[in-house]
Amino acid sequence: MERSETLEIVGAGPAGLAAAITAAKAGYRAVVYERSHDVGSRFHGDFQGIENWTAERDALEELASLGIEPTFRATPFREQHFFKPDGREHVFRSPQPFYYLVQRGPGPGTLDRSLKDQALAAGVEIRFGHTVRKLPEGSVVATGPRHATVIGAGYLFETDLDDGAWAVIDDRLAPKGYGYLLVDRGRATLSTCIFTDFRNTQRYLERTVKFFADRLHFSMINPRRFSGAGNFFRPRPASAGPLLAGEAAGFQDALWGFGIRYALLSGHLAMKAKIEGNPRGYHHLWENRLGGYLRSGWINRFVFGRAGATAYRYLIWRLSRSSDPRRVLQRIFAPSGLKDLAVSLLGRALVRDETASRERDFRPSLTES
Repeated sequence: MERSETLEIVGAGPAGLAAAITAAKAGYRAVVYERSHDVGSRFHGDFQGIENWTAERDALEELASLGIEPTFRATPFREQHFFKPDGREHVFRSPQPFYYLVQRGPGPGTLDRSLKDQALAAGVEIRFGHTVRKLPEGSVVATGPRHATVIGAGYLFETDLDDGAWAVIDDRLAPKGYGYLLVDRGRATLSTCIFTDFRNTQRYLERTVKFFADRLHFSMINPRRFSGAGNFFRPRPASAGPLLAGEAAGFQDALWGFGIRYALLSGHLAMKAKIEGNPRGYHHLWENRLGGYLRSGWINRFVFGRAGATAYRYLIWRLSRSSDPRRVLQRIFAPSGLKDLAVSLLGRALVRDETASRERDFRPSLTES
C-alpha cells in the first residue's frame, strides 16, 4: 500500500540506500539527497569485505532478511594468509566465510551500484548533486565519515597472482593497523590501513608494497593509486534531530575498520524507527543489535593498540590451535558485560584514542592520484 508521507534520507552510501529501500518496500515515497553525481564516488573499484565473523547468522542472509538482496558480486573468502610482525606466514581456514569480498565504486557489479539499482527498482528517488544545508529533523542522515581516524592508501591493479587474501600486522608497515592484499580473478587491491602518523602514509604504503612483493613475487599491471578515510567514534543517543546511520554515527569496528555490515543494518534500523513513528526508539534498536559489538571493538582497539605485536602473537596462537578460526574471532568480538564495564572505566582513555589522530595528523587527499 502506497503511503502519502515522504521520507527523506541524506547520503546515498550503503546506510542511506538501505534506509531508502526499507522505506520504499514499506510503501512510502523515499527521497535520497546525494551531493555527489553518482553513488560510490569515494571509491575507485577497490575491494573491501563484509565481515562474517561477529554474529552467528551469515551476513548475506541477514541482509536479505532486511530486503537487501546480494545482487552485487560477493566472493566468499574461507582462507586467510596472515603474516606476523616477524614475517612468518600462517594460513587459517574456516568452513564458513570469514568475510565476503565486494567491490566499491559506481561501476557495474559493485556494492554501491547494486544498492542504487535496487533502490531505483523499489521506487526510490535519488537526487544527485544536491547538498542539504539544513538537516531535517527526523530524517535519516548517512553522510559518511566526518573526519579521519583511519587512512587507507594503496593500489588497484591487474595481476598474475592466484586468488587469495593476505594480511600483515607490523607497525613499520601500518602503525596501529594492518596491510592487506586481496586478489579476485586477476584484479587486486593492495593497501595499508594506518591509525596514526598520517603524514607518512606514502612511506608506509611503499613498505607494504615491498613486503608483499618480496614474498609473493607478483606482477602489478596498470597500477592505480587510491586513498580513502574512515572514522569511528562512540555513538551517543540523540533525543532529537536527524537519525544518524553508518559512519556518520560512528558505526564501524574500531579494531580493523570493517563497517559495511554495520552501515546497512543501521540504515535499516533508523528507517524502521521512523516508520514506526518512534524516532527516539532508534537508539534502542541499534543498541540491541550493534551496541555490544561496537563496545567490544573499542576494547579490542585499546588492548591491541597498546599490546601491539604481543597481542597479535597471542591472537595467531589461538587461531592456529582452532579447527574453526572464525569461531575464535567470534568470541574475541563478542559483546560481554565485562567489556561494557571496561568501556565505562576507560572512558577518557578511549576518547583520547578517538581524537588523537585527527588532532595531530594531516588528512591526505581522498582522490585518486
